[in-house]
This record gives sequence, structure tokens and C-alpha cells, in this order.
Amino acid sequence: MPVSAPFIDIHCHGSPGDADWLIRSLDMSEIAELPALLRAGNHRYASIGTHPWYIGLQDPEHNWLVQRSLCAGPRVLAVGESGLDKCIATPLQRQTAVFRGQIELAEQLGKPLIVHCVRAHNELIAVKKAAKPTQAWIVHGFSGKPALAEQLLNHGCYLSFGKFLLKPEHPSRLALLHTPPERLFLETDAATQLSISEIYSEAAKILGLDIQTLQRRIVANFQRVFLHD
Repeated sequence: MPVSAPFIDIHCHGSPGDADWLIRSLDMSEIAELPALLRAGNHRYASIGTHPWYIGLQDPEHNWLVQRSLCAGPRVLAVGESGLDKCIATPLQRQTAVFRGQIELAEQLGKPLIVHCVRAHNELIAVKKAAKPTQAWIVHGFSGKPALAEQLLNHGCYLSFGKFLLKPEHPSRLALLHTPPERLFLETDAATQLSISEIYSEAAKILGLDIQTLQRRIVANFQRVFLHD
């Protein structure tokens, strides 16, 4: 009997729930939690970044050196989350400067970038076009309409979907249908009350797939993007 594929949560902040493999997102203020996370099992990974919400509370330039050392570890699979957010007080110019540093770090280390973007997708695309990154960008927690999904996909981004798929009339459900299977990830983000299996189940229904087929697709994407297999 073939072994079933794992449930992979590529972006979470809390407990692992029923994820078999996961990437826990740690802000630089949370790096003391990294050793315990890595001790929890072989398929417990991390991403480390400077979140735009916390730029004003930290010294991103100093943190960059510490972050570079930590992100070089073999089980820190990505840089981030980092990005642009128009719903916070930090000026977008300042956010963009910090984000460019995160892009540079991802490029230096040869690791993908987990992207946080709120109401700043045009600016995000402009930064990406200027930076010409070679590493994958995964826009996490995608909640937009199909047109926005298409715009991001056309600029080489991957999309990670989560809790909004569970809302019956949410536009992200249609966006999921427009996302090529090789550009797709799933996540719980900060929704600790949800299990990743719930997200998979709903995504599979929307796509007209059985869960095992969807799991295998996500595993293939994970191995290619994060493990470079």
C-alpha cells in the first residue's frame, strides 16, 4: 500500500495542529523559539524575517546580520515573512527599504522569500521588477480576486491560500481555480483554531480533486521550491 502524502503547512505562527510538515514563521523578536522548534521533529522547519508590523520596534539593519547567520541554517528554509503593508503607520518608503534588504538576503542565501502584502500589490510588483530576484517569492495568505492572482502569477509569484477559502463567497476561491498547480501552497497562518487538513479539504473540493492528489502536488512544490529537490 502506498504511503500517504503529508499535510504541509508552509506558513504558520502557532501550534502545529495536524500538519505533518510545517514552516513556522518567526520574526526576529521570536528567534529564541528556534531551538525548541527544530528539536520538535525532522519536518519542523522555520522561516525568519523582519515583518513590516515590527519595523518600528527593532533595528532592522542590526538584525540583518543576526538574521543572515540564522537563515543560513539547513532547516531555516526561507526568509520572511517580510513585505509591504499600507494598513500600518510605518511609512511605505521605510518598509520598502527594509524589504529590499530581505530580498538581498534571500538572494545571497539562495532561499525563497515569504511575502506579506496588504493593499500594496502594485508597489510589490514594482519592487520585484526592479530587484529581478532569482529566488521564489511566495505571497502568503492570498485573499484577492482572480485578476490580482493573475497579475502576481504573471510576475512569477507563488500563491499560498489559507482561511479565506473556508468563506463560501470569498473571491479567493475563484483565484484558487486560476492558480496553476505548480504555483500553489496552503497554510494556516495565525489561524491556530484551524487545522491544515481543513484547508486541504476545502481546497480539494474547490479544485475538484481528491485530497491525496492535492497533497502530492503540494509535496512536489515544496520539494522543488524549499528543498531544491
